[in-house]
Amino acid sequence: MTQAARAPRVFSGIQPSGGLTLGNYLGALKRFVETQNEGVETLYCLVDLHAITVWQEPEALRHATRAMAAGFIAAGIDPQRSILFNQSQVSAHAELAWIFNCVARMGWLSRMTQFKDKAGKHRENASVGLFAYPSLMAADILAYHATHVPVGEDQKQHLELTREIAIKFNHDFGVDFFPLVEPVIEGTATRVMSLRDGTKKMSKSDPSDMTRINLTDDADTISLKIRKARTDPEPLPETAEGLEDRPEARNLVNIFAALSDRNVESVLADYAGRGFGEFKPALAELAVARLSPINAEMNRLLQDTAEIDRLLGWGAERADVIARPILERVYDIVGMVRSRPGRPV
Repeated sequence: MTQAARAPRVFSGIQPSGGLTLGNYLGALKRFVETQNEGVETLYCLVDLHAITVWQEPEALRHATRAMAAGFIAAGIDPQRSILFNQSQVSAHAELAWIFNCVARMGWLSRMTQFKDKAGKHRENASVGLFAYPSLMAADILAYHATHVPVGEDQKQHLELTREIAIKFNHDFGVDFFPLVEPVIEGTATRVMSLRDGTKKMSKSDPSDMTRINLTDDADTISLKIRKARTDPEPLPETAEGLEDRPEARNLVNIFAALSDRNVESVLADYAGRGFGEFKPALAELAVARLSPINAEMNRLLQDTAEIDRLLGWGAERADVIARPILERVYDIVGMVRSRPGRPV
């Protein structure tokens, strides 16, 4: 089947290595819900195997996985309409990753900037898993023959590597098997920045909680963080071009636009010439109105972790139905002997 003939299938994953933030919501979850509601086949994965490429306290990882599942559902992901699961429950991810470790090249992985950033100056002490992370990411996507993957700018390089792995596998074995997945990068606030430094991405790993809005924050905390967000003394400009050298101002306007489903120009038309003393309270009110219902639903869902586990298990069963035949075909292409049901006579 050629790429053009494939029905769209969207795959995306988020690491359950910390709480969900406003950046996750605007840059990912909100888009995930929109895609689901368009009727596209969607698989959303909590990538717990990726999480352990750096040390995770086991109980904290379990809680984070369940909390993230609750966050997905509270934000609008419907487990009946999308396949929601955690990665470690579908063994095809790890199995295909090994095949891809044997297809990918050391030079390719060595060029990955995210490994260099995470390993830092102590590369020799980094885990093999952290180095081979992109092979597992390729397996996550290609195990389902996904055609599109919503990604942030920081993941574009990994997605390019996924395409390289698919091309090399197809070429090496003389097949047209793996699709060339397309990145999906769109929207006003695809990349939400820190509330304390508009040049840095909002991150759940930042030591300061004031740099981000968590989906678990209550209304008072959300308002406080927006009031304390770093800004400059200038009033808001009339056009988006006026925000180019003002990273903190641009970030807050982008957040307002994304939360209100508007574009930046529309927001500036309302607030041009006004200072942040007026803009921040309006942004805080908007953020509380949009995020408080998600927070309340997350808390309700987390009262019944057995139900969350059941939903993740059901999602994993549905994911495996798609991935297992693809993996078996890979084994056949590569030349593995695979037993079939039944005993020899």
